[in-house]
Amino acid sequence: MSDRPAREAPRAFRTVVRSVERLTPHMIRVVLGGDDLAGFDPSRHADSYVKLLFPRPGVAYPEPFDMAAVRRDLPREQWPSTRTYTVRSFDPESLEMAVDFVHHGDEGLAGPWAANARPGDPMNLLGPGGGYAPDPSADWHLLVGDESALPAIAASVERLPDDARAHVLVEIANADEEVKLSAPAGAEVTWVHRGSGPVGSALVAAVRALSFPGGRVHAFVHGEAGFVKELRRLLRIDHGIPLEQLSVSGYWRLGSDDEAWRSVKADWNRRVEDEESAAAHEGR
Repeated sequence: MSDRPAREAPRAFRTVVRSVERLTPHMIRVVLGGDDLAGFDPSRHADSYVKLLFPRPGVAYPEPFDMAAVRRDLPREQWPSTRTYTVRSFDPESLEMAVDFVHHGDEGLAGPWAANARPGDPMNLLGPGGGYAPDPSADWHLLVGDESALPAIAASVERLPDDARAHVLVEIANADEEVKLSAPAGAEVTWVHRGSGPVGSALVAAVRALSFPGGRVHAFVHGEAGFVKELRRLLRIDHGIPLEQLSVSGYWRLGSDDEAWRSVKADWNRRVEDEESAAAHEGR
C-alpha cells in the first residue's frame, strides 16, 4: 500500500520569508508569503505538505524561478535540493504560510536555513501534497509521532470534531519542547520525553501500553521510519486495524538525508508490507 494517494503534479510557488519565530529551543516557525500563493489550496488535508527548494551552490537558476525550465535545461545534479515540510497553517487572505522546522545546530539543510532566515529571503517551493484528514465518523482517533510529525499532528488535532475522542502521543526530547495543542475536551494528549534514549523507543512503549477504546479508530502514525514500522505492525497485526483506517509513513530515517531516504522509501514500504503479510499468514 502506498502511504500517499495519487495526486496531481505539484505546482511551483515563489515566496519570501515574512517572519521567523523560535517556538521552543529546537523548533523554529518560518512564515512564508507572497502574491504567488494566491493559487495555493491546502484545505483538503490536515497533513498538507510542500517541498522546499534549496539552490545548489554555484548554480544559476532562471529569474523569475521556473521549475519546469530547471528540469528542462539543467542536469539533474543541478536541480535544487528538496526537503518536505508540513504546512502548519495557511491564511488565504494574507497569503501567508507557516512552516515549523526542527533545528539541531548545523545538522542538515533545512534546520540551519530556518535558523538563519531573515524577512525578505526567497524560498521557492512545490506543492501542495497530503493524504490525511481526521475521519469525522470514526469512534476515536489515534495520532502518534515524533518532532517531525508534530506540525501535522497539531494541525490535525485542530481539525478534530468538538466531540471527538482521541489519544495523541508525541515523542520529544524533554518538557522544553512541548507546545500548546488546541485539542477538543475528549482528546488525551501525552508528551513522551525521550531524554537520552533512542528515537521512538519510549513512544513505541507508550503506544503498546495504551488501552485501546472500543469502536472504529482512525490512526495517524508518522515520524522516524524505524519506530513507524514497529507501530504499523502493532496496529495491523496485534490490533487487526485495516489499512484503510491508517495513515502511516516514515517521514525520515536515521542515518539518511531526505533525498537518500526518498530514493529507497518505496522499496522499504514494499518490504514492510511483505513482512506484514507473512506475519498475518503465520498467525492464521
